[in-house]
Amino acid sequence: MTKRQILSSYTSPLITEIKRYRNLEDRNKKDFSPTILNFGKVELIIPRYLGFCFGVENALEIIYKAIDENPGKKIYLLSEIIHNPFVNEDLKKKGVNFIFTSNGEQILNWENLKENDIIVIPAFGTTVEIEKIISDLGLTRYVYNTTCPFVEKVWKKAEMLGKQGFTILVHGKYKHEETRATFSHSKRYAPTLIVRDIEEVKILSNFILSEEINNPSKQQEFFNYFKEKYSKGFNPTKHLEKIAIVNQTTMLATETKEISDFIKSVMIKKYGIENINEHFADTKDTLCYATHNNQKSILKALESNADFAIVIGGYNSSNTSHIVELCQEKIPTYFISSEENLISKTVIKFFDIKKNLEVETANYIPEKEKVKIILTSGASCPDIVIDRIMKKILSFFPDTKLPEKLEEIIQLK
Repeated sequence: MTKRQILSSYTSPLITEIKRYRNLEDRNKKDFSPTILNFGKVELIIPRYLGFCFGVENALEIIYKAIDENPGKKIYLLSEIIHNPFVNEDLKKKGVNFIFTSNGEQILNWENLKENDIIVIPAFGTTVEIEKIISDLGLTRYVYNTTCPFVEKVWKKAEMLGKQGFTILVHGKYKHEETRATFSHSKRYAPTLIVRDIEEVKILSNFILSEEINNPSKQQEFFNYFKEKYSKGFNPTKHLEKIAIVNQTTMLATETKEISDFIKSVMIKKYGIENINEHFADTKDTLCYATHNNQKSILKALESNADFAIVIGGYNSSNTSHIVELCQEKIPTYFISSEENLISKTVIKFFDIKKNLEVETANYIPEKEKVKIILTSGASCPDIVIDRIMKKILSFFPDTKLPEKLEEIIQLK
């Protein structure tokens, strides 16, 4: 089964064609302006980059290859291959079993697996501890590894910095599969600490600058605050003297930069600018290119004065949730997973990332002569899902339909 055959089930007549069209028009990939689809009464603003990234395509190619090469064998995924319900449900229909949930809860006991069963490592990678379990059970013969190359690049960066004596700060969500994997790999080479956001980093800076850091009660305060987020044997007295930062590849680029700049300023304050290179590794951002492109693209699309945004993806998708956050800063934003969320022209069911649950709201489409909607998705969303949602939106507007030729409705801004 070829890559083209594998991904064809996830492509679509319009979104995939738009991507092809833009790539031909912008071969150097320098133009981040959105694609404007003009349907008369409604205008859809499609960011330059959206949908499947290289890491996702790579993971799907590998797991479908595993399915194709092993007819009749049981296939086990450590957890969701990517954070998209459409894709994971498709794999379940093909007989793939899941060992863990995306939150790390074990669904199947290891004892259920036999020597000739197939194990697939998801795009997020896995921990050293799980790798050891697989090895100890003698299950390494049929392992397919779909870990994203950009995630592995972060692991290598952490190893290099750790060997230089730096403590590693991982900017990420500590329960996310990728962050758990990065933490596990990093702590083999360096004291490692996970920080979620700038607020946690500000708390950390108080410990770095504290003159009482040697005080046992102050250290206990550190351990209480960062519970489950530091490596075994972490010593705040000595392990906060040399710091380097890597990140979960799907975090906000602006947030990682803010954290890095803040920590650097703290280390300058404590050790002096003349000694900064000894205490802070001024690493380049380890955000993956697709996350960076998607975030740049949505910021450009938000300049179009849209009425609202619809962001499509799995509700547990980190990179998608950050696109939602960027949109919410400017316009009303609705985070949905499928066309079923569009109940009618007046009612939409969407995921509220602050409440962490699905809610419904009415009158989300404004009554005006021309409605402008940003339509985008995370890096793990298939084009076919975006297409279905586009068609559902158009069904709410009389006399609108998909064209026979893309050139009939496409504009570039």
